[in-house]
Amino acid sequence: VIRCRAAVAWAVGKPLSVEEVEVSPPKAGEVRVKIVATGICRTDDHVLEGFFPNVVFPVIPGHEGAGIVESVGEGVTSVKPGDKVIPLCIPQCGACSFCLNPESNYCLKSHVSGPQNLLPDKTSRFTCKGKQVHHFLWVSTFAEYTVIPEYAVAKIDAAAPLDKVCLLGCGFPTGYGAAINIAKVKPGSTCAIFGLGGVGLSVVMGCKAAGASRIIAIDINKDKFAKAKELGATDCISPHDFKKPIQEVLTEMTGHGVDYSFEVIGDVDTLTAALASCNMNTGVCVMVGVPASGSVISINPMLLLSGRTWKGTLLGGWKMRDCIPKLVSSYLEKKFNSDVLITHTLPIAKVNEGFELLRAGK
Repeated sequence: VIRCRAAVAWAVGKPLSVEEVEVSPPKAGEVRVKIVATGICRTDDHVLEGFFPNVVFPVIPGHEGAGIVESVGEGVTSVKPGDKVIPLCIPQCGACSFCLNPESNYCLKSHVSGPQNLLPDKTSRFTCKGKQVHHFLWVSTFAEYTVIPEYAVAKIDAAAPLDKVCLLGCGFPTGYGAAINIAKVKPGSTCAIFGLGGVGLSVVMGCKAAGASRIIAIDINKDKFAKAKELGATDCISPHDFKKPIQEVLTEMTGHGVDYSFEVIGDVDTLTAALASCNMNTGVCVMVGVPASGSVISINPMLLLSGRTWKGTLLGGWKMRDCIPKLVSSYLEKKFNSDVLITHTLPIAKVNEGFELLRAGK
């Protein structure tokens, strides 16, 4: 058993508490990982606010990390102690009907199909103050050590800097893949991105890499505009600067609406606006942001009847175990620069300051 620090969420609405926890050794088919770095993603904030479905408290959040294998359980063959890895918040079991479908990236062992609050054998590897603590998406990267099923871990290049490639565990591939894999943005097209956080900026990078000629970045926080332009946005607009709905502004700017729109906030009103802002015949709107659990959207069916396509994505369509090592290699070859997305680096003891920065749009 390893004793280490972890940021524990004891209850909804409470700040994280950095505690000493006990982390049990891996059982058969499991891997114990020393987490070196983790990103803070809006999804972790949804957990703390109680907006993420089927999470059981107390829980150790965090799902965007990178680390080094400390030990492996019986039967584990794909990684060994000392390997650098990225934990996968969408596993890839390789055996379910979705894993076997080349067009699907969502494994049936994922949280939307069945909660991942305990490991597959329905037990936890974490205890704190004599109490069982739950896992989050099987990864729980806000712990210095964590135990994960083998099929939710991807071995990556030994040269990868873990404090940079941790973003490839969720935020960057989600946005980048939404443009490249899900929308399949065509060269010369026009795109609109609603929300310029880390994931929204990754969509901007994906649209640029796909050859879009016009990339309209939308946010109420104008501090985001300089970075969006640096990454490829051609226009930056704030809905607060207009009296009319933003979809009307975008339609006027482009003639008939954009070819591709991306909602990267998770808000029902902007979701509807994003759908209405793409052109009525061949426009594609991709939902990337995660709305609060239980949200309901009402839309005018005519928005879809004339031919628009509305799609959602988890993790940008990448089959995680297959694709994350390739994305890390692309990062090392400087095919994209996800380092631009890193704004602050804090020790785990200051994790709550990180959430304050996130909520402040910084």
